[in-house]
Amino acid sequence: MSASPLIRGYEVVIGFETHAQLSTASKIFSGAATAFGAEPNTQACAVDLALPGTLPVMNRGAVARAIRLGLAVGSRIAEQSIFARKNYFYPDLPKGYQISQYEIPVVQGGSVSFVLDGQPRSVRLVRAHLEEDAGKSLHEDYHGQTGIDLNRAGTPLLEIVTEPDMRSSAEAVEYAKALHRLVVWLGICDGNMQEGSFRCDANVSVRRPGGPLGTRREIKNLNSFRFLQQAIDFEVQWQIDRLEDGLRIDQATVLFDPDTGETRAMRSKEDAQDYRYFPDPDLPPLVIGPDWVERERAAMPELPAAMATRFERDDGLPPHDAALMTQSLPFAAYYEAARDAGAPAKAVANWLMGEVAKRLNAAGSGIEACPVPPALLAALLKRVHDGTVSNNAARQVFEALWAGETGDVDAVIEAKGLKQMSDSGALEAIAAQVIAANPKSVEEFRAGKDKAFNALVGQVMKATQGKANPAQAGELLRKLLG
Repeated sequence: MSASPLIRGYEVVIGFETHAQLSTASKIFSGAATAFGAEPNTQACAVDLALPGTLPVMNRGAVARAIRLGLAVGSRIAEQSIFARKNYFYPDLPKGYQISQYEIPVVQGGSVSFVLDGQPRSVRLVRAHLEEDAGKSLHEDYHGQTGIDLNRAGTPLLEIVTEPDMRSSAEAVEYAKALHRLVVWLGICDGNMQEGSFRCDANVSVRRPGGPLGTRREIKNLNSFRFLQQAIDFEVQWQIDRLEDGLRIDQATVLFDPDTGETRAMRSKEDAQDYRYFPDPDLPPLVIGPDWVERERAAMPELPAAMATRFERDDGLPPHDAALMTQSLPFAAYYEAARDAGAPAKAVANWLMGEVAKRLNAAGSGIEACPVPPALLAALLKRVHDGTVSNNAARQVFEALWAGETGDVDAVIEAKGLKQMSDSGALEAIAAQVIAANPKSVEEFRAGKDKAFNALVGQVMKATQGKANPAQAGELLRKLLG
């Protein structure tokens, strides 16, 4: 790994705590729904509120999702883990404590790998533990008062904690993107940052190179990669300014304000002893046998790194293309479906990175919204490959398919008159006419000017209304020009 970049002579040290909301239909210790957007307080049951006489019951699906993450990042899955009560008092925490894991988490160790500036990087994980979410305080439209919505209380979370391995905001963003991509790929979290399904807390400190770790400040609830980078960059400069002024940095929890681009202290940062952890007496130890782990392993999809390697090896894709084909599981599935339908693999990748991506990005949509099924794209690319249509004509056909034009690819090609000329005799006659009509370009070509030859090819394409095969036109022109 290259040396850590310095900012004004200081080394940045960043660790992450990420809360991934697990994709279960019900909460972690109750049967209440987890659907987003319900009316306030319509999805909080007696168990979530810890009403007298209620007992929590572990959601098996939440445990299964934790196991899958652990397997994907090379962690140790604890055969037995313990739930604890984390005590603190906020209005949106109805029980006065949060059920979490402390001393023995379900997932231990592991790492997340990614590429930054063309170089492989890896961030070590300390742990990933299961816990429940709190409710939400609502400050808007309450006439100066605060409303409490307990729909999120009891929502299953997997908190993923890293070692302080990151040394720049760019590295932190790439780590967060890699983790986000992985949890969505595995299907354990929908990754919707706007809805709070994937929230990042960044622990940031600075130090002189080789010195002891500085005092960290935790930036809470960053819900976009852009805000994450902005928040870390501001916090780093703020800490360096303070140290340069001879002031100390106090451990604190801070929030990022996207409107000002600044962080501001919310409260002094608590340590573990402040939460008075103790084992939850209502929940027995969580026991995960080897058979359960192996069932989850067998049910997991092929991981993106392994799939990209396979695309390089079997399809001949360059590493960059293979990585982009595995940007999401639906994207990879689309690529494979088009390739398996007979289209050249490299052509499929080029079109997915080009024409398809351009339209999806313009619409702000994912590959799931692509109106051209893989089989139709494959049929079109086969017609390019066999010379039936040019690349330019193929783009016109694709535009028609995207717009919803019905019929197969060949029917659209015929209807639009886009089939390339296949009569070499007719094309040679047109090439001869172009040569006769453009003596200046011919003279410049024979003088060694390649642009002049390209101009002649362009005239042939114009004369054929784009139906000539450019390569064939070039060959005929060179033949006629001697």
